[in-house]
Amino acid sequence: MSEAGANASRRDTVVRALERARRAGATQADATLVQSDSHQAKVRGDEIDFVVQAQERQLSIRAMVADGTGLCTAITSTSDLSAKAVDDMAEQTVALARATAPDPHAGLPEQGFAQSIPDLSLCDAADRNVSVEARIEEARRAEQAARAFDERIDNSEGSQASSGFSRIVYGNSAGFVGEYDSASHSLSCEPLARQGDSMRRDYWFTVGRRLADLEDAAGVGRRAAERAIRRLGARRVKTCEVPVIFDAFTAPSLIGHLAACVNGYAVYREASFLATRMGEAIASDMVTVIDDGRLPGGLGSRPFDGEGLPTRRNVIVERGVLASWLLDSYAGRKLGLASTGSGSSGGGVTTTNLWLEPGHQTLEELIGDTARGLLVSELIGMGFNPATGDYSCGAAGVWIEGNELVHPVEEITIASNLTDMLLQIDAVGSELVWRGRSAAPPLRIANMTVAGE
Repeated sequence: MSEAGANASRRDTVVRALERARRAGATQADATLVQSDSHQAKVRGDEIDFVVQAQERQLSIRAMVADGTGLCTAITSTSDLSAKAVDDMAEQTVALARATAPDPHAGLPEQGFAQSIPDLSLCDAADRNVSVEARIEEARRAEQAARAFDERIDNSEGSQASSGFSRIVYGNSAGFVGEYDSASHSLSCEPLARQGDSMRRDYWFTVGRRLADLEDAAGVGRRAAERAIRRLGARRVKTCEVPVIFDAFTAPSLIGHLAACVNGYAVYREASFLATRMGEAIASDMVTVIDDGRLPGGLGSRPFDGEGLPTRRNVIVERGVLASWLLDSYAGRKLGLASTGSGSSGGGVTTTNLWLEPGHQTLEELIGDTARGLLVSELIGMGFNPATGDYSCGAAGVWIEGNELVHPVEEITIASNLTDMLLQIDAVGSELVWRGRSAAPPLRIANMTVAGE
């Protein structure tokens, strides 16, 4: 089947699901079809550890049936896209919806669906022609570069390359049908360093929408090896309160916690410590946080959200002041507000490209401006409560003494409250590198508890 024919077939499947749901009694309905092709390969040393190639097809149907005080809702999914399976699934979804309780806030957006599908550079068609063998060779280059970096790199957990391509089609009973292509590529390396009885691992990775966006494979291997070597001889430190610098790997986790607290569902359920703080200063004036679904080439970019509304740029925190929640139509109705174009497929809220605006200092300058403290390079475990803001997390990194890095640190815990942490950000770095859907430059928090010996 030609590409044009395949596109028409996918679109027809979504339209068919909506028509059958309406015939079965759905007041409103929407459907999402995701077709994905992916491959990944891992090498360890000179040997190929595994190669995986996969194709996935999934159709999700959401049906809503009016029942007095609201709409009753059910969601189903299937990988069988035959006409009979789609018809049966649509009818079953409506039957399941009738068995649920009505909700006055449920339903599709009333209006404002995407009028056009902009090209956001989410996929390079030429990358589909790159062979699995070529990606295996990239993983080998990263692995070889890591092992050649230092004689203390004597083993690894392997180097891995992956590529995935998707076609997303969404339609609803309000008349909207939209579709777009999406791709993601990555390369990672995880070497092991040994010195005497001490053995440490670390990693480095690169990710992008296009293969051309990835860092050089040998550079990935060398950076991973450098980080692993830096961890040799790590030790604990005595419990103290000091400034803590989060590097560009760990800083995005902080804005991820913030995003969880501005999620409209957490807000209306009063499960966020920020639920009553809209318009207030919740962070240092150095902090501006943005979520933008239209960022060209962004790993979270998409032309429309999970409800067919156009994505947009949302400023969540502006110079320290809480400026916006993230909402889909349901959470918006609960709060008496409009959707921010942040809906996920089947209901719920998600971020797109979330970042903290960079400052002007390099990481080296941040370290040089810190007399004593901790540079965090890895966080271990989950230790955040969005209802209270309490934060406690295992960590590893490098100790700072006399304005320079002096020795690696491990088996410690860093703790505070996110309210205090955001307000105490006193320096923001300039390095903003995307390694996922969230990015943040290195940043320093003036005071945190570091629990060690």
